Amino acid sequence: MENKEIIVNVIGAGLAGCECAYILAKNGIKVRLYEMKPKYKSEAHKSDNFAELVCSNSLKSDAITNACGLLKKEMEILDSLFVRVAHNVRVPAGQALAVDRDKFSTEITNEIKNNPNIEIIYEKVEKINRGSEITVIATGPLTDIVLFEDIKALVGEESMYFYDAAAPIVEADSINMDIAYVMDRYGEVGVGDYINLPMKREEYTNFYRELVNAKEAPRHDFDKIVLFEGCMPIEHMAKRGEKTLVFGPLKPVGLDNPKTGEKNYAVVQLRAENEDKTMYNLVGFQTSLTFSEQARVFKMIPGLENAVFARYGVMHKNSYINGGNILDQNFCMRNNKNIYFAGQISGVEGYVESAASGMMVAYSIINRFRGKNITFPDTTMLGSLAKYVSTKNSNFQPMNANFGILKPLDIKIKDKKEKYQRLADIAIDTIVKFKEEIKVEE
Repeated sequence: MENKEIIVNVIGAGLAGCECAYILAKNGIKVRLYEMKPKYKSEAHKSDNFAELVCSNSLKSDAITNACGLLKKEMEILDSLFVRVAHNVRVPAGQALAVDRDKFSTEITNEIKNNPNIEIIYEKVEKINRGSEITVIATGPLTDIVLFEDIKALVGEESMYFYDAAAPIVEADSINMDIAYVMDRYGEVGVGDYINLPMKREEYTNFYRELVNAKEAPRHDFDKIVLFEGCMPIEHMAKRGEKTLVFGPLKPVGLDNPKTGEKNYAVVQLRAENEDKTMYNLVGFQTSLTFSEQARVFKMIPGLENAVFARYGVMHKNSYINGGNILDQNFCMRNNKNIYFAGQISGVEGYVESAASGMMVAYSIINRFRGKNITFPDTTMLGSLAKYVSTKNSNFQPMNANFGILKPLDIKIKDKKEKYQRLADIAIDTIVKFKEEIKVEE
């Protein structure tokens, strides 16, 4: 397909923007990709590269009976740059697909920079073009405030905010392995992708008391705080009750202490942050505590008494629109067919989901130029996300991939694993056929 005269503007070189630009460019469409880094950065971004992962380095399970695993499989079938690079730079994480974040962003950046159909413009966009050119707004949950005000003017007061939290990272050689042990849940001792830090009841009680009373970082001038359930700061989760963490991220089941032969009251798990396993992420420890409080409280965890923090957890603003009032199932504005939204600003939640939305926008635009209007089927995870974002909801919240948003089966299946397998089989079969319909370039 050759569309040398067609140019699409993509604002933002994050996960959604890069995926969108890649798919468009591969199909012969010229792209102007606008990116404000490296001159300007949000409070959460550190790297100059595109597609930076600012929270966890995990892209969740690869199993198709897991909603995010199914989403990645559908994207892989449709030639996703995001999924291909993720598999190239994966690090051990059990059944999860985790990546070396630096290698991940570097490889995607190189792919985008070396694509002759993509022109990169390093500048901060402050106003959306409302004219005849097609524009994809993929500025992410950390959209610059000036641009976001213009977006609010564009879409109306349906725009909202929520806050997200990132977990701290510690240096591997600062973990006390005399206390810690390697083991996956229900796995063999000494084998696995997780380092476990066991806690006795008294140790947990002392830790809990300090955690719920620790000082949080100031939230600047932001007025409204809506914490997304999937990335709840651990201190907020703890305030729901003393045993909340024991039944949540500090669940000890299947992680009995091999060094004492005892069952633990709680267990903190650490996951490798990079391929060389020189850094570890505190799983489930997204936090908004001040840096000094993080050091004080988290060093109370047995095995982290001498921890060196490679990165402290941070709290940052996330911005998104109420897509149900604004977008159609192709992420296109209902009242301006030349403007699309992609990524977390559109109302999807998560790394994979953000890239997926960028992919769907690209294929929608490609087929539009072919004179064809497409809609991703709601029996697929891709189509279900698009349908969720574009459906009116008076209490709209960002959504991860999950089997609850898929079109239900015609028959009832009680066994959850069998049900998910059946849904996944239908989704994959559907997306393979849909690939032929939308003529994906190999």
